[in-house]
Amino acid sequence: MKITKRVIVGAVCAALALSFTACSGGGATGGTISVRGCTPQEGLIGGTTQEVCGGHVLDAVTARLIHYDPKTGDPVMDIATSIDVNADATVFTVHMKKGYLFSDGTEVKAHNFVDAWNYMSYTPNGMSQATFYQPIAGWDDLQCTGDGCTPASDKMSGLAVIDDYTFTITTSSPTSNLVVRLGYTAFNPEPDAFFSGDKTAFGKMPIGAGPYKVTANTSTDITMERRTDYSGKWAGHVDTIDYRIYNDMNAAYADVLANQLDYIDQVPSDAMINNQWVTDLGADQTSTTPAGTIQTATFMPNDPQLAGNVQLRKAIGEAIDRDTITQQIFAGARKPMTGWVSPIINGYKPNQCGDACVFNPDKAKADYAASGGYTGPFYLSVNGDGGHDPWAKAVCNSLNQVLGMNCLVNDTPDFKTLLDQAKAGELTGMIRSGWAMDYPSIENYLTPMFAKGAASNYSQYDNPAFEDLLKQAAAAPTLDKANALYQQAEAMFAVDLPSIPLWYYTTNSAWSNRVANVITTPFGYLDYSSITVK
Repeated sequence: MKITKRVIVGAVCAALALSFTACSGGGATGGTISVRGCTPQEGLIGGTTQEVCGGHVLDAVTARLIHYDPKTGDPVMDIATSIDVNADATVFTVHMKKGYLFSDGTEVKAHNFVDAWNYMSYTPNGMSQATFYQPIAGWDDLQCTGDGCTPASDKMSGLAVIDDYTFTITTSSPTSNLVVRLGYTAFNPEPDAFFSGDKTAFGKMPIGAGPYKVTANTSTDITMERRTDYSGKWAGHVDTIDYRIYNDMNAAYADVLANQLDYIDQVPSDAMINNQWVTDLGADQTSTTPAGTIQTATFMPNDPQLAGNVQLRKAIGEAIDRDTITQQIFAGARKPMTGWVSPIINGYKPNQCGDACVFNPDKAKADYAASGGYTGPFYLSVNGDGGHDPWAKAVCNSLNQVLGMNCLVNDTPDFKTLLDQAKAGELTGMIRSGWAMDYPSIENYLTPMFAKGAASNYSQYDNPAFEDLLKQAAAAPTLDKANALYQQAEAMFAVDLPSIPLWYYTTNSAWSNRVANVITTPFGYLDYSSITVK
């Protein structure tokens, strides 16, 4: 079922006042739950966390101006009481709640947002999420290149504190979906202790304004405890969340079957065949939720055989039998992709990928021959802790059978290692590059992964025409016009092919017989405000 997301456009909202929606009901029931986790790539700081492993934790321990409804994904007010937007969506006046507390007992004030976003944007601080603040006026003044460089300023001109509970955001050009973005973890406020303390230590034991706080953090477990002084409307019911880091998805699934693990957001592909997982656990301990998550394979830019050879990349896309793989490996729980944007997003357009997403062995062979082919082993690298090996082997088998390639699966120990190696230029061929939406906008599938210099742009895609369309879309006066421009930008990928779309996700969740009221959000996260211990 297609779910339409409501995106709020600032240009048509002179005085934006989103509803207050309390998504949790009743008081806490206590108890402890355990959920499957994976190794965060970076410290638990909004300005550095760009993947789901750390994102799951930050979702529980932080709060922002905006909160996304766990059932619909719609943005609603949280720390903000209202956000006023001028006529051309360039000035956003934020009004905040009084008395909203961080987990260290200090109050969240306007300067905690402004200081945090300035710090995360300042190049010498090395924050990987810096590009998320790029729309704010003066962001360029905080940027520089080269080791030891010094930017022109350490403060963005577009951020101004009015008083303790009011600040303004001025963008360098109209940014119609800025309010929707403000619920993403990059836009966390940070407490005063963040700026004066050791950042590595803070990233291990973060101080946030969310319903839970981290009380222990090791290589195998991250423990979060419910805050009794939480100020928002999404308080949790359980006292303790044990975020267990698994390097083997099958082991996590076995623990759910044995009621030794309470929740997993992925099911091993072999358990999905013939819906065995539903047979194993029953309909009351499983769910399939439409999610804004996609699976792609990104071409490594340092591979000399792939660089500039679009015809070779196209042949690879044409040689992947997505229909057979999604049926045999995922029992139909994944759907073949025809573009780079999730179908549940307002602005989705089908068939943006064109021929490169259509299985056509004869055309693939012809394009492969015309491209000059690929000499030597061609690696598809995946993270070994995510249960990706079966589908990755199926993709390689498809390439080997159709094109006569020597495609091999390269399993890295975990997601952190995969991303670190890709970032360091240590991998060739393709890497598994799934994306879960950060906020409900078509723009979120384009800018973070494909804008020049973006933190998740592992293909190092650089197209000035694409950048220009992103700017035009952000400045569009209506949602329909913005979406049309974003769709034009997405269509450029079919020509340049920085990555190959594979399949759209649904989130297949399973849980033990110990818990109830389990909700998986459209972001693919467990809603910690709803789950209870029986």
